[in-house]
Parts: sequence; structure tokens; C-alpha cells
Amino acid sequence: MVRPESSDIGERADAAAELRRQAAGIAPPRTIALVGLMGAGKTTIGRRLASALELPFVDADDAIVAAAGQSIEDIFADRGECEFRRGERNVIARLLAGPVHVLATGGGAFVNPQTRALMKERAISIWLKAPLDVLMKRVTKRDHRPLLKEDDPQAVMERLIEERYPLYAEADLTIESGAGPHNSAVSAILDALRAHLSKSE
Repeated sequence: MVRPESSDIGERADAAAELRRQAAGIAPPRTIALVGLMGAGKTTIGRRLASALELPFVDADDAIVAAAGQSIEDIFADRGECEFRRGERNVIARLLAGPVHVLATGGGAFVNPQTRALMKERAISIWLKAPLDVLMKRVTKRDHRPLLKEDDPQAVMERLIEERYPLYAEADLTIESGAGPHNSAVSAILDALRAHLSKSE
């Protein structure tokens, strides 16, 4: 096991502290729901955003797995995508009824009309938008994604971009989540959140 250098740990702590300073005074009245395609960075960025805002972080996929007692792959295999989406909708509705937090949603969640309407009503939705080459680099590192197992992964991603981007564009905010550091995306979200909340006051 490779131990991180103490300087790396210090740099991460400094970066996290800087994000907390940037987040000072931002108090979202509703849960912040991150939407976007697989590989956009919703979980990693979500954890850092939650830390900066001193809010709990929840990954919807983890909550679905806990509720179903099965992995997402097994849910798709045993029950099909429609049943997975039904469970996903129920879990997200339960989470949005709870205390304010940062929520990373699965790539298909915001595409479901009922879930999208629920997020518009109860959350501040943020689309993390990344170019195809960045998404492909990230999603091919792991092989646990059911939608990428049936066909050529790039062809699947291109189809999902065409189908889903117009729907993601309905989110309250859009943040470019490219190949740069995740902290840059968190910083951009904090700036956009502050501006968004000041308009709605």
C-alpha cells in the first residue's frame, strides 16, 4: 500500500479549507441535487461540495443499494431497468423529504419525468456537464455500469448525450465539469450557488 506523502495531505487540507472559506455564508434552503451523465464527477464533486458547505452527503445509488439489498448490477439483471427506476424514484423522494444535504443522483434519475419534477420542487438541481472524451476516460476505468455492458461504450455514451442533455439543461444551474481538478468544479458551483441564492432572496 502506497502511503500519501505528508505534503499531499497538507495540500488537500489547504484546498478543502479554502473551499470552506469560499462557502462561508452560503446556506442552501433546499437539498442540492447533482445531475449528469455517468463519469461527470457527481460523487467526488458532491463529497467535496458537502464538506465545503458543512452538509451531509448522500449518493443516491448507495441509498438504492441499501434499500434493495442488491447491487445496481443485480437489480438491473434480476428486475430490469424499469423496476430500478421505480425504486430510484422512491428513494430520491424519501431523501428529498429529509434534511438539506448534497445529493449525487444516478445518470438516469433526472430523465424520469416524476423524479425531475420532484427535484425541481424540492431541490436546487445542478447539471455537471463534461465533454465526451472526459466522460469516456472516467467510465472505462471501472466495469460496474450496467448500461455500458450491452453495446459499444462510446456509442452508448453518444446516444445518452443526445437523449439526456436537453433534459439535464432544465436543471437550475449548469457547471462545466471538464478534465480539470474537481476542486475547480466545486469552486464554480459555490460561486453559482451564491449568485443563484442572492437572486431568489
